[in-house]
Amino acid sequence: MPDADRPQELPARLLTDPEMINACRMRDFARVFRLVKTRAGIYPSMIARRCELTPSRVGEVIAGRRQLLHMDVIERIADGLRIPGHMLGLARRPWETPQALAVTDREMPPEREPERHEPASLPGPDVDSILALATRTSLNGATLEAFRSSIEDYWRRDDQHGGEALRPAIVGQLRYVVGLLKEGRPPSIQNGLYGIAAELARLTGWTYFDARQYHQARAYFTEALQLAKEIDDRQFMANVLACMSLQATYQDKPVDSLALVSAAQDQARSAPGSTPRVLSMLSMREAFAHATLGNRDATTRAIGEAHRQFEQIQASDPDPSWVTYFDEPKLIVDTGIAHGRLGEAATAEPLIADALRREAPTNQRGRAFHTFWLARTQLDQGKLDQACHTATQALEPASAVASERVSGHLREFYDQLAPYRQEPVALAFEARLRELMPPVSGSLHP
Repeated sequence: MPDADRPQELPARLLTDPEMINACRMRDFARVFRLVKTRAGIYPSMIARRCELTPSRVGEVIAGRRQLLHMDVIERIADGLRIPGHMLGLARRPWETPQALAVTDREMPPEREPERHEPASLPGPDVDSILALATRTSLNGATLEAFRSSIEDYWRRDDQHGGEALRPAIVGQLRYVVGLLKEGRPPSIQNGLYGIAAELARLTGWTYFDARQYHQARAYFTEALQLAKEIDDRQFMANVLACMSLQATYQDKPVDSLALVSAAQDQARSAPGSTPRVLSMLSMREAFAHATLGNRDATTRAIGEAHRQFEQIQASDPDPSWVTYFDEPKLIVDTGIAHGRLGEAATAEPLIADALRREAPTNQRGRAFHTFWLARTQLDQGKLDQACHTATQALEPASAVASERVSGHLREFYDQLAPYRQEPVALAFEARLRELMPPVSGSLHP
């Protein structure tokens, strides 16, 4: 199906809304259709067309005069409205595999009759086929390096601006690379393509995670795992599982977070040549999970292991490119955040402040996160003036990056300010907030 004709996904906020979840679980399609209309702007006539129902039948369902019980109809509703199968008690729908990774058969040149020796026909007007034809003779190690260089650039721009605007380009490149995997190539090139596709899938998942669109993020992270498994890249599988662990922490699923990071550590330990930096990063993710569970002793042990591994890092270590971000300031700030999650604000504050002084100014999202964390630890200690001043400093980098996670940290701090909302410093912070981030401030409740 051409992209223009493919049904659009429902907004993530609707798919994660408890009312929608309950309506789907009960298969109460009157409520489902009403929610789709009011929250997604998909009107009954559009519902009918997308689900292959008559408009009158949809109207009867909404009015409560008809129920939809047949499984084939329920499947059409899931597919037409892009409701994930598990929400309706169905198996995973075919379209739930990210479209970027759903490899379709390309239009190929007509087959030549064996007895003739005519030149190969050119493919039809299909861009992927044309590119694939050209690449069959030119793809080499330099091409792989060009892909890797573009991925590094995507990550750099993601830190500076957020991934929302980058996602179409990333998904387009992912689709192209996955298409290349269908063609026979030397093992070194094929394995390199698998690694690049895995990294692009992880990056796509990360952009959805940063936008708090968790269902889509998990789908891409899962595809990244599958691609890395094809070449038995256990270190990268550990990296993806660590991303999924962090997402589970944000979803307030600390038990899942701990299980995922434990699996990540198992993968890394079984991989030949796992570096101390990788193991240090994974131990810090373990500390986050324990801290969210409130396990003080386990958090302390995991932090200690992270620092022990970090002390063993050598300049000659063959670190994968995806872990080089985990430098000393990152170790320190994550240590502070872990203590902050445990409620140990006095311990957390100087660590986060020290890391902020050493962080690269170009990482706008990271600086916004960490500055809001610093403000929260200061407020936890009753330092209202200092906390508001710190949070005001965070607004500038926060306004420069499109990130729902940044907005979430801002909302958490704003909620903490509730008892002090009429204090002059809190009023000044709110005024600056509304000046720099009006879309976010408009969603905050005074």
